[in-house]
Amino acid sequence: MSGEPSPKIVGVTLDERTVVQRSADIEHERAVAIFDLLEENEFRPLHITGATAFHLHLSLSDNRLVIDIQTPAPERADLEKVVLPLSTFRKIVRDYFLICESYYNAIRKSTPMQIEAIDMGRRGLHNEGSELLRERLADRIEMDLGTARRLFTLLCVLHIRG
Repeated sequence: MSGEPSPKIVGVTLDERTVVQRSADIEHERAVAIFDLLEENEFRPLHITGATAFHLHLSLSDNRLVIDIQTPAPERADLEKVVLPLSTFRKIVRDYFLICESYYNAIRKSTPMQIEAIDMGRRGLHNEGSELLRERLADRIEMDLGTARRLFTLLCVLHIRG
């Protein structure tokens, strides 16, 4: 090891300009994803040298995910803007929303076996979306699966328009 600290995400904000009021379930998922992301992540922008701590500002613009990689607070200076077309994510996000809705409904009125079956499908789609995110960002950002999973959750939260 070189003794240098590993690059990490130390802050995350979502563009709230287009957000509608979200359900308690979605707000919980958002809060958990951000908490877990800040607790443990592996995140290395490949075109940024010298920086080891990053703040991410995530937004959607013109059917694209915009990841503004910034220095941590209080400066929050821009380091790099990564823009990712979302057309390849459209089907998986739509399917993920449908299965999440089924999961939340099942929690309230289904048997544990039914809940587990739906949850397995939900986790499978979540992993698929996370791997797709890693693949699409591979030439710009290196990250582990856990980091990609949490970022995929936040990408889904940004898609909610009401």
